[in-house]
Formats: sequence, C-alpha cells, structure tokens
Amino acid sequence: MRLRDQANEVARLVSGLDEDVLARRTVPGKWSLKELVAHLWRVQEVFEGRIEAMLTHSDPPIGRYEPDGDPEFEEKLKSTACELLEGFRTEREQLTTLLDSLSTGDWHRAGAHPDFPHYDVHFQIEYMIWHEAHHIYQMLQRRSPLGKIPH
Repeated sequence: MRLRDQANEVARLVSGLDEDVLARRTVPGKWSLKELVAHLWRVQEVFEGRIEAMLTHSDPPIGRYEPDGDPEFEEKLKSTACELLEGFRTEREQLTTLLDSLSTGDWHRAGAHPDFPHYDVHFQIEYMIWHEAHHIYQMLQRRSPLGKIPH
C-alpha cells in the first residue's frame, strides 16, 4: 500500500541525522525535516478523525484543516524527531491496518466537506497520499544539503 511505502520514505529521509540537524531549517523560512515529520503526523491524525467520522456517521460535516496556529502541531514539536517518527509510523500502521479491513461500501462512505462535493473515505485517502507526497518531495529538498541521501 502506498501509505506504508510513503511512511518508509519519510523514515529513510530522516535516517542517520541527529536531533540538531533534523531541527535545522536548511531552507530559510521553511519547515525543517523535524517540523515536516510533525506536520505529517498531525495531518494524519486529522485525516484519521475524518475517516472515523465517515465510517461511524452518515454524511458527517468535515471541516477544513489549517495547520497555522494548530496547538496540537505546536505540542508535537516539543517531542524529539525520533519520538515524532515513531509516533507517525505507529499510527500509520494502525491506519493502514484499518484501511486493509474496509469493505467496498466503507470506502464510499461520504462526508460533507465545504470544498469537495464528492468527499468520501476513498477521496480522503487519495488526498492524503498526494498531500504527503508533496511534503516528501520537500523533505528530499531539505535533506540534500545535509549529505548523501541514504538508499
């Protein structure tokens, strides 16, 4: 499953670097590798909550997520990069296990999102994959000044 592969890519891109290096902003004014891991974990939590709502309620309202000023994101940044990665990967495995168990009907359970008229579990996962892929590309860009990228 692509979500598992992407979690492995996140781990690969931060491997071999210590806390100070992971927290360094290699592109001025842009998130560090540590901040990107925290963001991916936080967004994953938000998206998991949406999926849970769609699986347990009929057409629940789905609000927009704004990362700026999110106190839970700020709280995550108090953790070490290692703790962030571990939490992200643990919850990713739980999410992918849940997704593996869904029926066809579950994948099409809908929610009411203000920006997307055809919003369901499948759309949420598709959106999550592409959002995360964008940030993995950013991680590659942030990682490249720090030395050879691991295989």
